[in-house]
Amino acid sequence: MPRTRTTDDMFDRAARFLWLTGRVLEQRRFAALFAGHSPHGVRQALAAYRTPDGGYAYGLEPDIRGPEPQPATLRTALPVLDEAGALDPATTAPLLDWLRTVTAPDGGLPVTLPTLRPYPRPPWLPVPDEHTEPAGELLATGPVVATLLKNDVTHPWVERAIAFCRDAVTRLETTHPYEAEAAVAFLDHAPDRDWAADAARRLGRLVREQRLVLLDPRRADEVPVAPGEHHFPHDYAPTPHSLARHWFDDTELNRSLDHLAALQRPDGGWPVRWAHWAPTTESESRPLVTLEALRILTAWDTAAGILRTP
Repeated sequence: MPRTRTTDDMFDRAARFLWLTGRVLEQRRFAALFAGHSPHGVRQALAAYRTPDGGYAYGLEPDIRGPEPQPATLRTALPVLDEAGALDPATTAPLLDWLRTVTAPDGGLPVTLPTLRPYPRPPWLPVPDEHTEPAGELLATGPVVATLLKNDVTHPWVERAIAFCRDAVTRLETTHPYEAEAAVAFLDHAPDRDWAADAARRLGRLVREQRLVLLDPRRADEVPVAPGEHHFPHDYAPTPHSLARHWFDDTELNRSLDHLAALQRPDGGWPVRWAHWAPTTESESRPLVTLEALRILTAWDTAAGILRTP
């Protein structure tokens, strides 16, 4: 069984980093998650990124800039709404109305929309042409559907998106880490639990066979991915309740979580593990990454019987 890793010193250093560098939203999230504050402040901070049509923009997702809402930005917004207990009918109705306007004919969400083209973006992020029929992607659709299902949101859009994700997962043969993580997020909340368990076992075999996970950080040079972008067992199984937990034995999980804990920098924050394309996006991403590291380590600590109280 994975063992506890979080310490008071780890949290104190992370808190200092977040109070120093975090946006209002990340500071509010840290206060609500780990200091016992009301999540009302989280909801207020997130509202600043809302667009009139029901989406989210304005750099909420640091790699997606500009005032036009994008599916990739909603993927960032929904987990925040979830942790703040704000996915109620009043909140989800405009979200679902917006989702219906940007869904591809196949029932899935594209990662980006043509409206992103005038604004700064990473050079590797494709933007569809406005004259080309968009195609849905599991990368964008899976996490959105997962969060809505987790919160028992029912809607015709959700049903259609479930069908898209199920078909996409079934057809997966060659994948990449981000897509596999989106797939397991969906599987963790898919309605058909027997099917989800079978699909997760198959996906886990693909991840291991295609060497999409680094099982030993000391042997990083043996896993052929972009420098610094290795994915670890904890990336696929951020909580012990994930179906991906069964892809790894305790030794592999302990090694992964030890590595995550050791990544905390002297300034208290965790590093960004993907390519940097602008100084601002790196500085905005580090507080997000730090919060996620604390959430993962705390989730596994809880499983080990170590309960932190604010």
